[in-house]
Amino acid sequence: MVNITRAADLTVIGSNGGGWVSDVGTTAPSSPLVQPVSPWEPLGAISDDGLVFGFDEDSQEFTPWGLTSPLRTTITKSIRTFKVTLWETARVAVQSVMFRIPAADLTPSSGLTSFAETASPSVDRRAWWFAVFDGDSARGFYVPAGEISDRSDVTFKQDEMSGYEITITAYPDAAGNTVYHTDSVPATPAYTGS
Repeated sequence: MVNITRAADLTVIGSNGGGWVSDVGTTAPSSPLVQPVSPWEPLGAISDDGLVFGFDEDSQEFTPWGLTSPLRTTITKSIRTFKVTLWETARVAVQSVMFRIPAADLTPSSGLTSFAETASPSVDRRAWWFAVFDGDSARGFYVPAGEISDRSDVTFKQDEMSGYEITITAYPDAAGNTVYHTDSVPATPAYTGS
């Protein structure tokens, strides 16, 4: 009989977390356990739907004549996305990413910000940092060059929190990487199978 070691400490429940944004080229935080500082700007409260780390992949199978199983499969598309709903819609950093406007252009004057949306937005790639916390463990996701690729409708009503639901698509950096992972995990017991 095989004795399988299971460690509850290695499971993840995204009980808390946060998101930050900065200019492309901003260095990744060193640990998900350390609060990012300027030039990182916090995105504020995120809805209880949390963070969704998405995989969008396509592949092409090559099956030889006369066989029913492929001989080879090639990945033809591999995209990573992050989806969140931002609740602090009056936060300058949140308005900046939602409407693709530099934060400096949203500096409040007499308690008001004003801006106009353009029909032809320009490319708006930024660096993103997301952290997910569960007890003593944490996971960090650094996107060196990501851009909002989808924005959902915004609802304003009495019994619902308004929020900006956005999807960020991660693009390759100079090294060809789209997402860098930094995980803080507890020590695990050694495998004791027989």
